[in-house]
Amino acid sequence: MTLAVCADVGSTYTKVAVVDVAAGVLVGAAAAPTTVGSDVLHGLDAAVTAATAGLGVRDVPWYVCSSAGGGLRLAVIGYEPLVTAQAGRRVGLSAGAHVVHTAAGRLGAADLTALRAARCDVVLLVGGTDGGDADTITHNATRLARARWRIPVVYAGNADVRAELTGLLEAAGVPVTGADNVLPRIGVLAPDSARAAIRAVFLRHVIGGKRLSKGGRFARLVRAATPDAVLTGVEVLADTIGGDLAVVDVGGATTDVYSVLTPDERATGPGREVAGSLWRARTVEGDLGMRWSAPGVVRAAAEERLLAAGEAETLAAAAARRGTDPGFIAVDDAERAVDARIAALAATVALRRHARGAATGERAGRDLRDVRLMVGSGGVLRHAPPDAAGRVLAAVLGDYAGGWPLPRAADAVVDVDYVLAAAGLLAEEHRAAAGTLLRHHLRTH
Repeated sequence: MTLAVCADVGSTYTKVAVVDVAAGVLVGAAAAPTTVGSDVLHGLDAAVTAATAGLGVRDVPWYVCSSAGGGLRLAVIGYEPLVTAQAGRRVGLSAGAHVVHTAAGRLGAADLTALRAARCDVVLLVGGTDGGDADTITHNATRLARARWRIPVVYAGNADVRAELTGLLEAAGVPVTGADNVLPRIGVLAPDSARAAIRAVFLRHVIGGKRLSKGGRFARLVRAATPDAVLTGVEVLADTIGGDLAVVDVGGATTDVYSVLTPDERATGPGREVAGSLWRARTVEGDLGMRWSAPGVVRAAAEERLLAAGEAETLAAAAARRGTDPGFIAVDDAERAVDARIAALAATVALRRHARGAATGERAGRDLRDVRLMVGSGGVLRHAPPDAAGRVLAAVLGDYAGGWPLPRAADAVVDVDYVLAAAGLLAEEHRAAAGTLLRHHLRTH
């Protein structure tokens, strides 16, 4: 066997999968609490030791992603809100970032104050198509330079002034990375270069800056933000099945939705998005989660009219208990049923927002009718009995009152073995193994 250790260091748990990259199969797995309070390497090493026990191997390469310490917090500064700022936001989400602030237009003193208050890890500076307006992005870069800005900046705006403005920022001591324009032409969204630059900045500046571990070993191990790795795994899965798919990942604090769609005539037709269409997309719902954000699930479900008569008060009380005690564990059938209900509501609301375009900023929404595979992820689904997890996904696929066209013939499966992140970590060096791994462990019935 040729083995690789794939690990996701989450905010609560560290999950490890050991993969035989020659055969593309999972040969070991384990999880341990993430030891953010001391040194995340303690929990990571414990999980790896448990996952590799009995395999009799040494010197196995490690592939690690992380969302510990809050993951990657991104601010986007654009030319105006409906085009370049929206394009930058979509690209930031695709790079695995939690977009905590968006600004548009010429930055003023109040805007800089709001930017600082957002406590971002990285700023994505965009604006102007290539050869288009350069005044606004020049003003904003100059403003950051004069403000003695020290948080890393990724410049992904008008290419005609890229060298000039990155030079200006560098001269002022601003850590800056240049990338291709995210919107080189109206209606054309080009995320890859900026996504790679954000990933590089995350690894170079953010991981070490969060002080999650003593020394440099952890920073050297981490290859991506966890959502970035998962999106890569989702992309590999889409290529493997040869069709559209969607993933809903219900976590303790957020519910993330990923979708990969086949490009069609909407990309160039008269109704195209001026901010471009991102056919491989991710959205983050920060008010929907199983623990920290459980009260937000009940509020959102009430607004969406998803609650049954007389359910709101009881469910709100249960959600409040979970919100104040993120370590809460459901130990009986009644509490597990409450968890399943919260998960179904979180997944349903998140898919509604994603498909309607409310979360992606797309005016026409995202057309999920051709989705062939719906994947559920997150601890609440992985640890639930198959019938309970199946009912959560069935609620999403049966959401006929949601105001979005449902998938017409989608199979549903749960990522029980947590292979999406592992496949995403392996994809660059072992893409065939990543695809085989996903086929083995996410096959539909």
